[in-house]
Amino acid sequence: MATAAELPRRAARPSMADVARHAGVSSQTVSRVSNGHRNVDATTRQKVVESMRTLGYRPNGAARALKSGHFNTIGVIMFTLETFGNIRTLDAIAQEAAKANYAVTLIPLPGRTSRRVSGAYNRLSEAAVDGVVIIFEAHLLDDAEFALPPGIPVVVIDSNAGSGYPVVDTDQALGARQATEHLLALGHRKVWHIAGPRTSFSASHRVESWQRTLRDGGVTPPRVLYGDWSTESGYRHGLTLGRREDVTAIFAANDQMALGAMRALHELGRDIPGDVSVVGFDDMEEAHSFWPPLTTVRQDFAEVGRLSIKKLLARVTGAGPDGNDRTIVPTELIVRGSTGPGPAAVPVPPAHAPRPRRRTD
Repeated sequence: MATAAELPRRAARPSMADVARHAGVSSQTVSRVSNGHRNVDATTRQKVVESMRTLGYRPNGAARALKSGHFNTIGVIMFTLETFGNIRTLDAIAQEAAKANYAVTLIPLPGRTSRRVSGAYNRLSEAAVDGVVIIFEAHLLDDAEFALPPGIPVVVIDSNAGSGYPVVDTDQALGARQATEHLLALGHRKVWHIAGPRTSFSASHRVESWQRTLRDGGVTPPRVLYGDWSTESGYRHGLTLGRREDVTAIFAANDQMALGAMRALHELGRDIPGDVSVVGFDDMEEAHSFWPPLTTVRQDFAEVGRLSIKKLLARVTGAGPDGNDRTIVPTELIVRGSTGPGPAAVPVPPAHAPRPRRRTD
């Protein structure tokens, strides 16, 4: 084994002074070029750039950041990477941040407590970020005792931000109303709902809007069936609902639970949409490939990501207002083949009559 003295020495990293000597200019000129200042003539700038390339010099970004107070990094705190919505939102945030020349530092949280969020926020503060996006998907900020330490701009997605925290979110209530009204307009006398977790902010808003829409239509809401966003929970509740002949319409709080419910209905021999219509929420890429293709509520995750970064960077640069402002992104109902007329719209045919043809669009 080679001794320490025998090991090859790592080549010293070229310094700003090395570049200055190579280019025949002052260190101040090299500093101005590396920091993007324009008060250097084109010929001199080109000489410095060529010397940097020749020597393999890289400007010390950390030192520049400490000096300027800007790190060009955005922190993201989120509870889980398992759900479709969180993955799409994070992707949109990363893309929009990159367009503004910002990197993203992610801290996923295994627990759902205000203490963990505060701890993650403090860790990001120490990691040198210019601002933080927090994707809660929970009611933590409803807790009066919960507060983030001051000093770093924050934008919240998918929660009630309370006082002082700006919010960007999908219009959860609008999406649930669009889904429920669509099924009622098709003639279904009652719409059942497979909801997300009780702790989820977005799920609770969809439940409230679904119930309100049914009551506005003169329908008493049935009991809520709570899932956990997974296809398995949708399948489990789909078996329960599919065994009831009076169930003709199901609104699932996300596409994955809708897929699980559709599998259960198929196994029970219930035709979709001939016997039961199904609506999801999200419009994941595969929704059009379900059988039949899934009617669903489309969320614009790219717009949520774009607006959250835009709002955060406005606060980072001092161009945005402080305080509690809320930006809501509208949803869109995408009608496909999983929904059809209910018993209130089409007379029930005699037992010997042929069944309606299944829609394939």
